[in-house]
Amino acid sequence: MNRAIIHLDMDAFFASIEQLDHPAYRGKPVVVGADPQGGRGRGVVAACSYEARPFGIRSALPISRAYRLCRTAIYVRPRHERYAEVSQQIFAILHDVTDLVEPLSIDEAFLDVTASQRIFGPAQSIGRKLKDRIKAELGLVASVGIAPNKFLAKVASDLEKPNGFVVVAPGQEREFLARLPLSRLWGVGPKTEARLRQLGFSTIGQIAATRVEVLEEQFGQAGRDLWELANGQDDRPVVPDQAAKSIGAEHTFDEDTADVEQIRRTLLALADKVGRRLRQEALRAEGVTLKFRDHRFQTITRAAVLREATDLGDDLFREAWGLLGRVDWAGSRVRLVGVTATRLRPAADTAGQMPLFAPPPNSRRRLQTTVDEIQSRFGRDAITRASLLKDKDT
Repeated sequence: MNRAIIHLDMDAFFASIEQLDHPAYRGKPVVVGADPQGGRGRGVVAACSYEARPFGIRSALPISRAYRLCRTAIYVRPRHERYAEVSQQIFAILHDVTDLVEPLSIDEAFLDVTASQRIFGPAQSIGRKLKDRIKAELGLVASVGIAPNKFLAKVASDLEKPNGFVVVAPGQEREFLARLPLSRLWGVGPKTEARLRQLGFSTIGQIAATRVEVLEEQFGQAGRDLWELANGQDDRPVVPDQAAKSIGAEHTFDEDTADVEQIRRTLLALADKVGRRLRQEALRAEGVTLKFRDHRFQTITRAAVLREATDLGDDLFREAWGLLGRVDWAGSRVRLVGVTATRLRPAADTAGQMPLFAPPPNSRRRLQTTVDEIQSRFGRDAITRASLLKDKDT
């Protein structure tokens, strides 16, 4: 049986949920991100509806620029807990047809449905059923690509968005790719594309028709990788439920600041947020990374390895604050700070030799667990640190 891989990608996921939950937003340009504040806001666009895209608005665009492009758009703050809730419902639907589901993000996944065809019929029927269920049960639209491998399935799902459904049949791989632009190849960014064009290439089909040795001479092993993709070759398996490599949070200040106390409170709030996510996912971190961006948009990162794995915000903050001390920002104003937990491992893992006696109870973890339970039941504002009361919106 030929491999059958599905790539499913939700269309304008965050913005579509906002339109779903707020009927007045439907059919109108919706921008999810920071407050534009009359074109003077900070931060970037997290997502936008398809109605906003004709104005030139895209993800990662500065929010002030988005506002200047479309002042009549509806600007909303992200609701990440709501998006995560819907994502869980989508992935539950996907797991109904196969256990081989590889999440790529909160709204995107590969599925290997090769064996599932014996139960649910051809891959094309499975893809249609997934789209129909997501629409009927959740009111959202997904685009689907179906192909013999991951690369082709991803390209296929992108071609006819929104509400796309593209199938690449076995044996049609090269024909499907032939006329597509170079930018559709994985690994081809602006610099690589410029080099390829200098060599006379403008389509994927031209690369496929070239001797692989020509590309290897120019790009080394990457040249062979490009040639194989251009010929529709990709044997990578679908890897279900890959463990997170890092968990982070960052904050862009409304105004660039040199207020040390404000920066300290912000880092503490971010560390608490990351610690809460670690506990929710039963993970602990063995490393911390600080992200720092000043008013000149210069970005610096500093990293440290912890003496002991942790899931507590206090520990993460202590390291992040120490890392900030290693940044020379005298005379600068701070635009953004971020805290990321790295080197993650399951909380149940125990490294090294087991102790002879049971360790004493960890009062800090017991306190934090109690706080988690209160916030889960009554909301995040039900209990917080006294030192963060001035920055409740962080």
